[in-house]
Amino acid sequence: MTGQRPARGIALIALAALCFATMDTTIKYLGAFLPVLLILWARYAFQAVSMGVWLLRSKTASFRTEHPRFQLARGALLLATSALSFFGVQRMPVAEFTAINMLTPVVVTLLAAWVLHERVSAPRWALVCAAFAGAVIVIRPGSGLFGWAVLFPLAGALTYASFQVLTSKLSALESPYTTHFYTGLTGALALTPVLFFSAIDTDGTLLAAPLQQLALLLAIGALGTVGHLFLILALGLAPTATLMPFIYLQIGVAAAVSWLVFRYVPDAWAWVGMGVIAVCGAASAWLNMRKTAAHPATSTVAADTIAD
Repeated sequence: MTGQRPARGIALIALAALCFATMDTTIKYLGAFLPVLLILWARYAFQAVSMGVWLLRSKTASFRTEHPRFQLARGALLLATSALSFFGVQRMPVAEFTAINMLTPVVVTLLAAWVLHERVSAPRWALVCAAFAGAVIVIRPGSGLFGWAVLFPLAGALTYASFQVLTSKLSALESPYTTHFYTGLTGALALTPVLFFSAIDTDGTLLAAPLQQLALLLAIGALGTVGHLFLILALGLAPTATLMPFIYLQIGVAAAVSWLVFRYVPDAWAWVGMGVIAVCGAASAWLNMRKTAAHPATSTVAADTIAD
């Protein structure tokens, strides 16, 4: 065992947040030109092909999996989350959509304590709840800002929380590259017949698309693939409850990237909510690192079980 590496895990979570926020903004932009179902299929096809090539060239990882049911369940959960996200972000601003998705860490903490039996201290519970309150400030239920569209990220928060807990469980059992391949393959195989029988003229749409749109389509696949690989690796380096507060960084990144692309600026209340979430995330980082320094041997998931 190489032991717990929380600092490296936190860095990977931050990079994953950057990938996801950039991907969501790109999806919203490209959705104005290409069918969302086609974008969703391309995202998973890219992951299946790229990770398949990686496994073919790897000297240690392989296509063999000891837990096919886990792989199928994980792939199905991420596909459901992606579908809710791809369609939902077309109907909401990226920053606010991301803020509602910040319900995910709250649900993850609950599932981590219940399913993975991770111990979560009272101060961290308080900080996670406070961060949730910040997300509620952004959402402002009853304001009528987003209407029924909020059901997309709300449902996505539940499926994604289940996905993350299963990822933490599976990261100790399989190579992350093998897991990542089967996640992409599950999504691609599930979406291919749907795309085939839909009314989308895939050949005509792709052939007629400008080079810039095709490049963005590939970028979405790359960002999703790399972002979730970072997530798998991070969950193999530190406990779930330690890492999840740092996914709040995605809100700030989403707001910044959305402004660069759409020149959209959230209102004052949204910024207040984001500020609350940022403060709670910084406080959580301090508590997590202090706990690690005091108990360096404590770890829910071993890092050496996923190294390639």
